[in-house]
Amino acid sequence: MLRHGVSLEDMAEACDVEPKTVERWINTGRLPHRRHRWAAAKLLSADETYLWPEVLNVSGVRKDHATRSELVELFPDRASVPREVWLRLMEEAQEHIDVLVFSGTFYAQTQPKVARMLAEAVARGTQVRLCFGDPTSEAVAIRDREEGLGGTLTAKIRSSLTYYRGLVDLDGCELRLHATTLYASLFRYDDEIIVNPHVFGEPASANPAFHFRRLDGGSVADHYIASFERVWASAVPWAGSEI
Repeated sequence: MLRHGVSLEDMAEACDVEPKTVERWINTGRLPHRRHRWAAAKLLSADETYLWPEVLNVSGVRKDHATRSELVELFPDRASVPREVWLRLMEEAQEHIDVLVFSGTFYAQTQPKVARMLAEAVARGTQVRLCFGDPTSEAVAIRDREEGLGGTLTAKIRSSLTYYRGLVDLDGCELRLHATTLYASLFRYDDEIIVNPHVFGEPASANPAFHFRRLDGGSVADHYIASFERVWASAVPWAGSEI
C-alpha cells in the first residue's frame, strides 16, 4: 500500500469495508474474505497469494501457483528497473543484502552513496555480502571476449571495487571474489531478489530483469538464493587491496 500510495481509506473504499477492518487485516494478520482479497489485489495490481501467502494453505491452491505468484515484476532490460526500486530495497532490508556480479559498475552509479547506504544497513543489523568477479580469473576473461569488451572488464571490476574499500573492516559486511561462470547477476534484499540473467553476446544492462518475492510454497526465489550461496562458498575473501 505504501509503495502504491494507497491509504487505509482508499483500500476500505475499494473493498467496501470500514477503514478499521483494513487496519485489522494489516495489524493482526487476519485473512480477509475472498471478495475483499480480490478487490485489494486488483487495487494493488498484485496476486492475492502475493499479499496473503496463507491463502495457499486454506484454499487448496496448488504449490505451482505460489511459484508463479513470486514474480513481482518483469523488466525488459536491467536499465528499466527504476532507481527508486533499487533505493527502496536497500533502505528497507533488515536481514540480508546479497549481491553477485562481475563488475556491478551500474550499482554504484545508480546509488552514488552506495558504500554509505550499505554501512547504514550493517549498522541496523543487516548482513551484507558482496561478491564480485575475480579480475584475474578465466571466467572474467571469457565473459570479456563473449561481450567483445576488448579486455576492459578486468578494469571495470577493479574500478568498481574501489567504491567498497571502506566496508572491508565492518563487522557484518563481507566482500569476496568469485571465479565462476556467471549465468545471472543477483541482488537479494531479505525475501526480495532481482535476477538479471545473462544472454550470450549482450551486456547485462540489455538483458531482462526479474523481480521476485519469496513466498511459502514457491521455489523460484529460493532457487536463486541457493545459487548465490554456492558461488559464495567457493569465492575468496577480498581484503580491500589486492586488485
